[in-house]
Amino acid sequence: MVIEIALIILGLAILLIAGDLLVRGAVALAAALKVPALLVSLTIVAFGTSAPELVVTVQAIFKDAAGIAIGNIVGSNIANVLLVLGLPAIIYPMSTHINGLRRHAVVMLVGSIVFAAFAYTRGAIDFQAGVILFGGIIAYISYMCLRAISGPGDDPVLDEVDDYDQNSGFSLMTLIYLAAGLIGLPLGAHLLVTNGASLAADLGVRDTLIGLTIIAFGTSLPELATVAVAAFRKKSDVAIGNVIGSNIFNLLAVGGAAGLAGGASFDAKALSLDLPAMLAVAGILGFYVFLKRDIARPAGVVFFLTYIFFIIAVSTQMGA
Repeated sequence: MVIEIALIILGLAILLIAGDLLVRGAVALAAALKVPALLVSLTIVAFGTSAPELVVTVQAIFKDAAGIAIGNIVGSNIANVLLVLGLPAIIYPMSTHINGLRRHAVVMLVGSIVFAAFAYTRGAIDFQAGVILFGGIIAYISYMCLRAISGPGDDPVLDEVDDYDQNSGFSLMTLIYLAAGLIGLPLGAHLLVTNGASLAADLGVRDTLIGLTIIAFGTSLPELATVAVAAFRKKSDVAIGNVIGSNIFNLLAVGGAAGLAGGASFDAKALSLDLPAMLAVAGILGFYVFLKRDIARPAGVVFFLTYIFFIIAVSTQMGA
């Protein structure tokens, strides 16, 4: 069991480093090919920063560990709001008075409802659901692209591209970054999924629990780091936009890929606790965004403690 936990941590480290290197290499290559910055931010950065969740989910389905796939998606969205926003909000209050944020919040809420609707009516994200969800992310990206072209201005979901250097041209480092990312992502995902499933079996718990806790927490670490830095810099637009954008891609892109890869079923405990928690968390964030209420320090404390309570609650659910 100790070895499995060590390999899970190693897999997470490889996965996160490889994901970042892949994005940096792809952005540099796109810059060398003179791809417009807008297209880079809407595709390469948006999909690339979700690559760890995407690769883990697809590999989990291929390895008959669908619970890890579902837990990763649902758990990441819960962690993104309660942990990734809650902890930095204790440092500096998060403002929701940001232009354009509401329309992204609408997409997140609709995506959450559609994802949950498939779970409750079909008991799974099957191929048809995958087509619809992935079609949703394509429509979302197309909509953002049209808005960005027709109306200049900052967008809270696209600000993440500023963290990547688009001015560097093609070089040996570009190839190294790309190679490291393409090799590291499946390797890290393999270590995570294989040892995560083994750990679940050793502990006598459902594999969804591993996805909800260890893997979801690990794959949310980049968002936590980004938002924490944004909090120190008092840049709430980057913080809130990062979380909402990440949740949208988890639901539509990663969820869609899960269906296209073969589908993933929901167990009774996922339907009774995990999904309601995800919907509740999305609703709470939507409440703050639509009423333009700051996520102040007291709310940050509540968010963080709620996340701890959720982890404890799901961890006490024994049984496969």
